[in-house]
Order: sequence, then structure tokens, then C-alpha cells
Amino acid sequence: MSQRIDPIRAVAFDLDGTLVDSAPDIAAAVNAMLGGLGYASLPQRRIESMIGDGVDRLVARALDEAAGSHAQGDATHAIDAFRSHYARHLFERSRLYPGVPEGLRELAAGGIALCVVTNKASAFARPLLGAAGIADMFELVLCADRPEDRKPSPNLLIAAAAQLEVPPQELLYVGDSRVDVAAARAAGCPVVVVDYGYDSPSAVDDAGHSVGSLCEIVALSVPRRVTC
Repeated sequence: MSQRIDPIRAVAFDLDGTLVDSAPDIAAAVNAMLGGLGYASLPQRRIESMIGDGVDRLVARALDEAAGSHAQGDATHAIDAFRSHYARHLFERSRLYPGVPEGLRELAAGGIALCVVTNKASAFARPLLGAAGIADMFELVLCADRPEDRKPSPNLLIAAAAQLEVPPQELLYVGDSRVDVAAARAAGCPVVVVDYGYDSPSAVDDAGHSVGSLCEIVALSVPRRVTC
């Protein structure tokens, strides 16, 4: 993507699959939960396709995949088991995607306000950003702790624009999924998707614009030489 997006005064980022490759630790927590219930593990690639809509839906999808109708009645215990394991192992195998710290620093140096808008619960999102060493780079971290705020709802993007005091059309949203694209469009925000995330191929088709690293976001939105 070579064309610039103007004017951009702020950038909001999805978390899982956009800033952090969190699938290894999420998959480990899912499989620990399944094992505790007596079910077989699922491949990480399969679990990746379930990420993005919050813990309840992730666990429900994993139970349905691993146990089908035999999982009835396990949901509440399964959610608690997942949360307990994941909270203890947020950033053991997970990693920042290449170019993320450099891209964030370049955006901030260019006067762009940065925030995170994610369907991940705040109990996990904030500690994950801290463990990854990038928490201090964001002015806001908005999480879908209420079901009504979960993307594709535009609620959190609209709230982010208001708190950053920019109109939605000047808040670029960067994600990796179709729900990210849908939320941005509903909020009136421009959107691009990374081409390396968990739902990227279909999301790229929906968004029409993709980037291979956050350094490309710098080139799109900051009128200065890209150094990362």
C-alpha cells in the first residue's frame, strides 16, 4: 500500500495478531483447559482461527471443536480454567511482531497519539502490554470488558476518538481481522490490516489495504523519513 492516509492525528491498534503474536500462550491455556476436562488438545493453528472475539467465545469454540455435544455443562468451569492458566503465562512464548517497537516509537516521534482498542479483557490486555515492554507507548488502552463493546461494535473506537480529542475520520485503526474492519467502518475510522495476523487474508479482502509492518504505517501517516 503506497498511498498516504491524510489527515491522521491518532492511531489505534488491535492487540492479538496485530501487536503481539499471543497465539502460543493462548493455545497453551486452551489446551491446558481441555486437558483438565479430559479432552484432546487442538493444534495451535486451529486455535488461532478462534482468537479475536473474547474469552467466552474462544472457550466455547474450543469446547465445541474438541468435545462437541459432550462439552455441555463444562463452559463455566472451562472459562475459569482458561483464565487461571492464561493469567499466569501471558508472555512466555508470545512475542512482539517484528517492527512493532520501532514503528510505535516513530509514530509517537511524529506527533501521532497511540492507543489500543481490543476485544481482550483488561485483566489480560494491560499485563500483556506490560510484559511485552510497550505499555508506556499508549495513551489509552480500551478493552471490551462489556459484551456490548466487543468489536464489531464501534463503541470503543468512538470512545477512543473522544478521549484523544480527534474526530473518528482522523483516527486510523490497525487490525488483523474482519471484525476490526467492520468496527472501524461503523465508527467512521480509516482502517488498514496487517498481512501477518490470525485472520489477515480475509481481512485484507475486506479492508482493501494492508501493511507488512508498523513501519509502513509510519510512511502512510507521518510526513517524515522512515528510519525503522
